[in-house]
Amino acid sequence: MYHLRRITVAAVVVGAVIFLATFLPRVLNPVPPSKEKQEADQRWINTSPHWLDRQACRWFSLCGLLHLKSDPPTKPKNKDDHGHELRHILGEDPAFFSRGGNSNTKSRLKEIPDYVLTYAPLVHLYSQEFFWPSDIADHMNHVTPDLDDDDDLLTFNESQPLTLSNLNELSSKLGFEHLNSKDNVESRPRWLHSKRNRPVAFPDNDEGEVQESEPDQFLSDETTWFEVDRDHPLQRISDPRKLPGGRTQRQGPLARRSLVTPFREQQRLMSPFAQDAQNEPNKPNDSGYSRAPATLVLVDKGSGIVDAFWFFFYAYNLGQTVLGTRYGNHVGDWEHCMIRFEAGIPRAVFFSEHEGGQAYAWHAVEKHGNETEIQRPVIYSAVGSHAMYATPGNHPYVLPFGILKDVTDRGPLWDPSRNLRGYWYDYAAADNEGLEPVKENADAPTSWFHYNGTWGDKLYGLDDTRQWRLFGQYHYVTGPQGPKFKNLGREKVCQTWRCRIIHSIAEGKKGSWHS
Repeated sequence: MYHLRRITVAAVVVGAVIFLATFLPRVLNPVPPSKEKQEADQRWINTSPHWLDRQACRWFSLCGLLHLKSDPPTKPKNKDDHGHELRHILGEDPAFFSRGGNSNTKSRLKEIPDYVLTYAPLVHLYSQEFFWPSDIADHMNHVTPDLDDDDDLLTFNESQPLTLSNLNELSSKLGFEHLNSKDNVESRPRWLHSKRNRPVAFPDNDEGEVQESEPDQFLSDETTWFEVDRDHPLQRISDPRKLPGGRTQRQGPLARRSLVTPFREQQRLMSPFAQDAQNEPNKPNDSGYSRAPATLVLVDKGSGIVDAFWFFFYAYNLGQTVLGTRYGNHVGDWEHCMIRFEAGIPRAVFFSEHEGGQAYAWHAVEKHGNETEIQRPVIYSAVGSHAMYATPGNHPYVLPFGILKDVTDRGPLWDPSRNLRGYWYDYAAADNEGLEPVKENADAPTSWFHYNGTWGDKLYGLDDTRQWRLFGQYHYVTGPQGPKFKNLGREKVCQTWRCRIIHSIAEGKKGSWHS
């Protein structure tokens, strides 16, 4: 009888753990699956060749238990590793400067506003990061379309190489929706790590301190800058005659500072070959530079509102571990921040975080630079996942008790304004239109932007020995779509409809976007 009670208690405890582990993630999931996703999930489960595996997956959310193994960030070199060092650096690929562009086109293109570069973000990458920023042009050399039909594969192999200039056209012609890695990612080929793109670090004078500027009384919420697009123009919500002294224009410290940085000098600093650049306030001449270009997408929302989206690409996303098991790996990783400007003045910063993110008022964000310099916002990139946060430290998400968390610290400080591809985007234009390069890089390719497939492998099936899924969480997930599908035409500052502007670092630490 005693043993029976112990067995019963153990069975109840195990059942409770399985129940909570199975249904808790579903309840806490901020983006519940649609009917289409549920049907796709059933098809995925059926890819397992083992009946017991399929039943354990359906009833207990224990999928691919026989595939469980350790998944360290790095692997020893072996004969299967055919990875290559990065070969395409902005300015080294002659074809980059011969894609579309002529003198007439260049004369019509818009420049990058000075204020966008003046207040460009600085990104603290994790000090022990294993997967550094990548160049999307180089990424094309290491991926191949997921074409199952032999005739399509033959057509692709005989066609021109996959590049940023033809990606969307080839996808439309051949019908592929995923870019699969040519290498087994578990062999950790060198192009996944992109070590040559590690920014040259420069001293962080603000180490250990969080500099929040005081809210400027003349930059208060007297307009609806936080909720604007072309269909919802800027509205004034206070009477300008009520300002002290009858003043009707902003005269706060940000307005008094010069927002103009001569772009010819800035363009020189962006060049990989600028070895003799002079040191300027808050513009380090020989540090903060990465060989991997950031992608800047500028969106004019009307009424003087401009959203500057800074996109950062990584060849690989290393998922986080829960109880020693890793989840969420995928090839290709797009992260971004967005700074919203009103009449050239920064109002708020959005930090992307997995499928959402948080928005901070400008005064609340940590800045780099002292009071005599124009201060630039500081962003922290999490190890492996590259999710973006406003502070260093641990950042729990989704699961309770902090068992799933991102980690950030004051690692190498990356200055993305020193190497970028810039574009203006009209989100109201017809599909496959609306994007044009900025005047400073008039020949930059645009086809890649309109590609609606993923930048990494399709979700591995249960018949793949690299794959498992425990309690609804996959070891490998499908790669992400590109910048065009990050809600660039958003009315609010946040990527999702639920948006709260955070006004202090302390307030931001109290929760995450999905809580």
